[in-house]
Amino acid sequence: MHQPLLIPEYPNDDLVQGDDLAFGPAFWLAHLLLTMGDPDDAPQDYGVTAAAYDSMVERLSDAALPWPVFQIPFGGGHTILVIYASYEDENNVEFIVRHSDWGRLGYLGNIGPSHSGPGLSWQELTTIAAYSPDCDTEPGLSDPAQRLLLLLPMLGDAATPSEVTEVVTHALIQCGISEESAPGFADKLVGREEDQQNTWSAGPDNPIPVCSSRRSARQVPIALGITAEAARALADALTGAAR
Repeated sequence: MHQPLLIPEYPNDDLVQGDDLAFGPAFWLAHLLLTMGDPDDAPQDYGVTAAAYDSMVERLSDAALPWPVFQIPFGGGHTILVIYASYEDENNVEFIVRHSDWGRLGYLGNIGPSHSGPGLSWQELTTIAAYSPDCDTEPGLSDPAQRLLLLLPMLGDAATPSEVTEVVTHALIQCGISEESAPGFADKLVGREEDQQNTWSAGPDNPIPVCSSRRSARQVPIALGITAEAARALADALTGAAR
């Protein structure tokens, strides 16, 4: 049973917690092929049955059902929301940062007709994935492999190290993708040249890194207009300096 989810910044949308969808390889294959690969790939090649994959794709894109939301808490009380927002005429996957004290949302990017990205540097992705939330007070995904794969579509960084393929391969296997196909799949996911040309930088007046890509929502700081104290707290959380 999916639990209804209330997010103040989405007052008119029907949302449900999607985390329980994530405990099976069909979701991870669907998520990665829908956002980064070819949705028409044969799921059997990755160790997933066609029936399970097709059912998951249908659920994630069904405009008649509540939107599933996946939560990734990280340092300083921040949370990333990954929202499968499905309309009658288009489907989007939105990557949002929120904090209860902000009164606004911060946008990492989205996958859909109006694609926006990248939304995370390598340091940020790995820092957030490695964060260990308190399951009693910070609801959402806690497994590092799941957290990494959920946010992987937002990665775009010239500083991404060569071992990224090994890291992603391990995460794929942990999430149920077959060991035989995982290395090749990982190489496809992280080997796109356009994702390796983006740089990230912060400045003395803005501690939150911004991205060089014109397609990135992070050409401006996340949640532009939050207080200087909140901006520093977010910058610390993105680098692992904040618990």
